[in-house]
Amino acid sequence: MGSISKEILHDVPPYIRVYQDGTIERLVGFEVVPPGFDSKTGVTSKDIIISPENGVSARLYRPTLTSTTQKLPLVIYFHGGAFCIGSPGEPKYHQSLNNLVCESHVIAVSVDYRLLPEHPLSAVFEDSLFALGWVSNTTEEWIKENVDFGRVFLAGDSAGATIAHQLAIQVGLKPDLDISYKISGIILINPYFWGKDPIGSEITDHFRKAMVDKWWEFVCPSDSDLGLDHPLINPFVAGAPDLSGLGCGRVIVTVSELDILRDRGWAYYEKLVKSKWEGKVEMVEIEKEDHVFHIFDPNGDKAVNLMKRLGTFINQE
Repeated sequence: MGSISKEILHDVPPYIRVYQDGTIERLVGFEVVPPGFDSKTGVTSKDIIISPENGVSARLYRPTLTSTTQKLPLVIYFHGGAFCIGSPGEPKYHQSLNNLVCESHVIAVSVDYRLLPEHPLSAVFEDSLFALGWVSNTTEEWIKENVDFGRVFLAGDSAGATIAHQLAIQVGLKPDLDISYKISGIILINPYFWGKDPIGSEITDHFRKAMVDKWWEFVCPSDSDLGLDHPLINPFVAGAPDLSGLGCGRVIVTVSELDILRDRGWAYYEKLVKSKWEGKVEMVEIEKEDHVFHIFDPNGDKAVNLMKRLGTFINQE
């Protein structure tokens, strides 16, 4: 670090460092495994480019079928990583999606949206919305032959849950979107909602409050006047779209007892219950676990039980 060119411009633990010379060093979430057949779950996956113009891809998942024309629910999934790390091919994400697809017996599209800081935050949401339209219009065999478009769900963990929420809001408020299906429900796993004024455990946990503050200040520096109360990350702030406009019929929110984001997840649930939204919302709290524990240990007992719970949510009448 002796040269000026290697001085750190941004240090955003535990995710990423950006140096004065433009070098980007991702500290976690950069490993990738190839798609293919997973013998433990019977799930097959493959990668496909969905936007050649922007280089956006997705990893598709299909469980073992009873017939080539079997129709299954569709889960469009958005990975977490504070908008700046991760991919569908990250080994533990890949295993978690195999587990979800096997347990829920769904087709899944895991979106590899563009990341910060190489791209602006707007690209994350543009790519994710584009994926919804791609699902409507694609000729991809697994989508055309095996998806029941009456049962489509948006899902994500952490920042991915934030994306899923924002897309459901857009779908509800913009009926002219190029999407030919309705969103049945959204699955928000440890959602990354935040705000300037601390609530719950944030009031006393100064270290983690400052850490999460720094994540958002890194990915969204241009709107300094809004800061931590930007509507993209704080769905309760003045100016954020009303939750009554959520464009789906069902929601499940999961939080973890030890997670600094826990209280925001509960606040979202409570505000949704009190809103004029006419759907059904469910809440699940996992005891003695921290943020996205199901990714860090996808085959652990509690992660397995969470996948079962999500499978019940997806497949209930």
